[in-house]
Amino acid sequence: MSRKKLLMGNWKMNNTVEETLQFASKVNESSLVKDAESKGVILAIAPTYLSLQALKQNIKGVYVSAQDCHYAKSGAYTSSVSVDMLKEIGVNWSIIGHSEKRQYEAESDFSCNRKIRALLKASCKAVYCVGESLKEYEEGITKDIILSQVTVGLQNISCEDAKNIIIAYEPVWSIGTGKNASSEIAQDICCYIRSIVEKIFNKEVASEMLILYGGSVKPENIHNYLTCPDVDGALVGGASLKVESFKALVENI
Repeated sequence: MSRKKLLMGNWKMNNTVEETLQFASKVNESSLVKDAESKGVILAIAPTYLSLQALKQNIKGVYVSAQDCHYAKSGAYTSSVSVDMLKEIGVNWSIIGHSEKRQYEAESDFSCNRKIRALLKASCKAVYCVGESLKEYEEGITKDIILSQVTVGLQNISCEDAKNIIIAYEPVWSIGTGKNASSEIAQDICCYIRSIVEKIFNKEVASEMLILYGGSVKPENIHNYLTCPDVDGALVGGASLKVESFKALVENI
């Protein structure tokens, strides 16, 4: 079946509220959204918590996502934000399990699963990140790591709810390093992820689920990745911070 493409920017800890407003204004004045629509590309951006509301209220034609959320509805969880808090400002997407959360904050597949289920319970969309470290890649255990991350992260989820899940494959060794997984590697792992999803759920869910590639994606290389049959889009870091480079990504899809 034909799946739409998704281009999603993860701003990480970049862009102030003022810079976010400038970005939104430039997007609205440009042909970016129209260009994306003409190519059947969905656009999404995940700014910092502080910029979520500003972006949501001021940008047109772009989905706005959080970079993380907490699985609890409320409580003594300093610095955390609940799904209900996101929904209150109109945000119903969240990235879950990004490698930087796993690396710096000991995020586990189990905690990712709790967050994903909290999002799904609230009819929100979860963008679940999986990927292996350089050591794991060099040891040749990439698929073992991916199997564990996908299986644990997506446990106790119904086929119906699974339709609100997007998976992003981001090899940790290529994020922000300038090193790229080849399009052959991206296709192989995204296809493998789809096969795991089919075993967990069913063929229909697997064929409909968007699976993205992320890791040093730039305007120069995005075309090669997105021509792969199982790569349905890209999760992009630095290249999504400026309207010019974000537009160039769309143009090169």
